[in-house]
Amino acid sequence: MRFFKRVLFGLLLAIPGLGLVAAGGGYLWLGTSLPVTDGTLWLKGPGDAIEILRDGRGVPHIRAQSEGDAYFALGFVHAQDRMWQMALMRLIAEGRLAELGGPRLLPHDRAMRTLGIARLARNGLERLSPPVRAALEAYAAGINAWLTSHGGALPPEFYVAGVRPAPWRAADSLLWGRLMALRLSTNWRRESVRAALTPTLPPEKLAALWLPYPADGPVSVPYPGPRSEGPARVPAARAEAHGLPFAALPGLLPRPVPASASNSWAVSGSRTATAKPIVAGDPHLGLNAPNLWYLARVSYPDLSIAGATLPGVPFHILGHNGSIGWTMTTTGADTQDLVIERLAPGEPGRYLGPAGPRPFLERTETIKVKGAEPLRLTVRATENGPVVSDLAGRDGTPAPDGGVIALRATMLAPEDPTPEALYRLNRARDWQGFRAALSLFHMPVQNFVYGDTAGHIGFQVAGRIPVRAAGDGSAPVSGTDEGSRWTGTIPFDALPSALDPEAGFLVNANNRVAGPGYPHLITLDWDKPYRARRIIEVLAADRRHDAAASARLQMDTLSLAAREAVPMLLAATPKSAATGAALDRLAAWDGHILRDRPEPLILHAWLREAVARITADELRPLSGRPPRWDPQLLRHVLERDPGWCDDSATPAKEDCGTVLGGALETALEDLGRRFGPDMAQWRWGDAHRARLRNLTLSRLPLIGRLADIEIATDGDTFTLNRGTTRGSDGRAPFAHVHGATYRAVYDFADLERSLFMQPGGQSGNPLSPHYRDLTAPWRDGESFTIPARPAGTMRRLILQPVGAPER
Repeated sequence: MRFFKRVLFGLLLAIPGLGLVAAGGGYLWLGTSLPVTDGTLWLKGPGDAIEILRDGRGVPHIRAQSEGDAYFALGFVHAQDRMWQMALMRLIAEGRLAELGGPRLLPHDRAMRTLGIARLARNGLERLSPPVRAALEAYAAGINAWLTSHGGALPPEFYVAGVRPAPWRAADSLLWGRLMALRLSTNWRRESVRAALTPTLPPEKLAALWLPYPADGPVSVPYPGPRSEGPARVPAARAEAHGLPFAALPGLLPRPVPASASNSWAVSGSRTATAKPIVAGDPHLGLNAPNLWYLARVSYPDLSIAGATLPGVPFHILGHNGSIGWTMTTTGADTQDLVIERLAPGEPGRYLGPAGPRPFLERTETIKVKGAEPLRLTVRATENGPVVSDLAGRDGTPAPDGGVIALRATMLAPEDPTPEALYRLNRARDWQGFRAALSLFHMPVQNFVYGDTAGHIGFQVAGRIPVRAAGDGSAPVSGTDEGSRWTGTIPFDALPSALDPEAGFLVNANNRVAGPGYPHLITLDWDKPYRARRIIEVLAADRRHDAAASARLQMDTLSLAAREAVPMLLAATPKSAATGAALDRLAAWDGHILRDRPEPLILHAWLREAVARITADELRPLSGRPPRWDPQLLRHVLERDPGWCDDSATPAKEDCGTVLGGALETALEDLGRRFGPDMAQWRWGDAHRARLRNLTLSRLPLIGRLADIEIATDGDTFTLNRGTTRGSDGRAPFAHVHGATYRAVYDFADLERSLFMQPGGQSGNPLSPHYRDLTAPWRDGESFTIPARPAGTMRRLILQPVGAPER
């Protein structure tokens, strides 16, 4: 209650005009933005009475008499708890943030209008089947019922932004899929960085920055046969030959999450204490307040499903339906190419295709700007995709020699039946129905891990992955080269899949999904294998696995990457008076990344400084953006190519011991300034704090920090309890910015005992007691159930059709 009062007081002072009404009831008025959760509401829309029970964490249990009413109620509770999150998602996808924040947000809006995410999503509504469209319409009706019936204040962000929520349209729910595909996109960034570095780095150093997946690294689905060489590698395009802004592109388009990562595993009954499968999953994404997911159980006579929904979307994305359960990890498939297009000589409105000059496709977008005149934006596109290099300068200005860069991407394809896939997935009852649903899943490409009450476990990659006529997707290609075209996508039945493997378990933690005999190119850039190795290590040693063991494994803090790196660092670094105590601590350390220990802080500060020094020469074209710590690169430098350690800017020839020793001294000095002289008192959790930022309120004076949620956490990038940092952030290089946004363990011996957790809370309203109440339990590995028949005290709301008698 004290926090509630502090936030209300801050809002009264910070939101324009509200300070004047503070004495006249503003305190109570802002409190009316919280949802009604008890009693009866009469609404237009439902066909029958709908019961909504909320447990002590604010998780709704919806009980409806029909599918349409179930989706209506989910839309209603999403609007009650997350209306601003949904409105903001819509504004982001539509490229309308400058309407709220003025000219500083124009770069984002220009990028989104250029990509055309909203146009593509909305054009897909009529291509969906009648049942799916009906579900989307019922869901939108529930949202709009809240908008028209809610008589109190709106969530405070609406007043800060100076907007009111517009009615929800069924097509608005299709924005999320395209936006998530963009959010998880990293291929074009790697291509642009490779192209920017190609003119200055020798091939062997360029290759070392993207070392191949280890030959002994775990794969999720083994494939027999000889190693597939895949398509022939094409050399990276030389950026200086075209004058194109490859180095600038990562700053021009919306940033993806810091790293695409998640954990998942399925254990068959042959290895569990109950003789029934267990499936566990925890998708890792950027941390914000509110969290991306919203937990709910939705029940009507034909279906009862529990798990994670996305506010703005009527279908469960992750969960179980009493018969099957599933989770996802990101495949990291290469679904994008940067295409270098040359202008036709003397024809600035045309570019050169394989068959000769072609006209640009053009459209005009008008972007409203708060406090300024609207911007009229001419968006150009080629047959390969939108011209993203136009974002580097003023609209329509070509590069010096007449070249432009287009983005070819599966997420920009006109057709996307993924909503159809989710609708069917929610209703699947067995492996065959599960795969039939996923055959319609197009974006983003995901790894699905599956279990069912019949005792089966399975793995399926789903999504559109391009087949290239030539090349490997690692570098920009020429638009005039017919051989650079996509010839189609990998057929669904050819995507990696497995059912009931002999090992008795399936694992994916963004590691390579298919063995070397797999005939198709998925990507060259698999995530590091450390998390997958750790899962396999634990599961292989456990013959009586249970749900509690899976929940503990999700919170595992052992970093195999740290265990590998520390001996290499110690062997290469001479001990000095300044570094001796730190090196002794690391030598005795067990590799667990715990918030109450100094060793993780020492190691990460050291590695951050060391990587910056080792790669300074090579990455100078990227304006000093050091890469995240890569254990494979570190091993390569120390064991195979110590020339990386020499600084070409000095006359002396530095060796790796000198560089590492100097980096450790600098890191220790910095830690001493920030955390005091006593190394024994340093704590990883003092620097490694999960900060769930409120994207709207966090920038405000007075209440900004009150609306953010912050807590010290364990883990790092390579632990199962994921705690990824952004080392390039000079102010908070070790802040926990990316991690588990949902945890679930599905127990197929009794799915009612399945375990759930998310960070933050159910509500997106900072005035709500459910805005942050799950944060400490999430950090500490606690969980709860979402049973069909909940026990304990529940808040009960009835949605009645207008004119119906009260029951």
